[in-house]
Amino acid sequence: MSKILFLDVDGTLVDYENRLPESAAAAVRMARANGHRVYLCTGRSKAEVYPNLWELGLDGMIGGNGSYVEDHGHVVMHQHLTADQCRRVVDWLHQRGLEFYLESNNGLFASERFETAAQPAIMEYTRRKGGSAEGVTVRTMMPDMIYGGTLYRDDVNKISFLLRSYQDHLDSAAAFPDLQPGTWGGKGKTALFGDLGVKGITKAHAVQVLLAYLGADAADTIGFGDAKVDVPLLEACACGVAMGNGGPEIRAAADYVTDDVECDGLYKAFDHLGLL
Repeated sequence: MSKILFLDVDGTLVDYENRLPESAAAAVRMARANGHRVYLCTGRSKAEVYPNLWELGLDGMIGGNGSYVEDHGHVVMHQHLTADQCRRVVDWLHQRGLEFYLESNNGLFASERFETAAQPAIMEYTRRKGGSAEGVTVRTMMPDMIYGGTLYRDDVNKISFLLRSYQDHLDSAAAFPDLQPGTWGGKGKTALFGDLGVKGITKAHAVQVLLAYLGADAADTIGFGDAKVDVPLLEACACGVAMGNGGPEIRAAADYVTDDVECDGLYKAFDHLGLL
């Protein structure tokens, strides 16, 4: 029986330096050739899904941690910040001197000094994920970032910003109760970035929306992830797979733990589950 597969991107389909393992690409292509459907399920917005991923023959994507759902080019759902919400957050971040970028399906739009300010955090993020920070820059990690673009927008899925301390995240949650606060790049006070998105949005909710659109059964779903933010995805699917490089929360939530992304983990999981 064909399955519906939901793949996180960073740390699951690609490594933390944005490289797509040949084995992962082969696994996706073979699974689709066997009649299984494959969707990305990622924190990335559509602008961050580069051609090499679409060339795998994906059926669609869930983006923005659940704010956007697409099936074969058809937009099933898109919930984004209002123009007023975006303006208020941008003004608040400017007032606090926090550099940020806006995540939109039309592109990533950086604040004035983001590239310079984010360099230490990008290098630290790479090191924490087990990669080498040598030669890693904001431009290599985020090659399509737009500098000097309009920052008051009505198409923003979420806004990520550099944390000077964990208090910045707590203050953002208090300042914007109408938005969903989060952090990434570390746990608790070790987080490198904060973010603000649409209230109540999760990958699990987006999966439910897509299944309803497809008229599909959750019993046929398999979710793959590596981070705490992927736990709702694994819980929403009949079978949940954690990457070996994943943290303790995602491993505890999984039905099966595979190898690291750099060690053919996705291919091994597909093979183990009989998808190939």
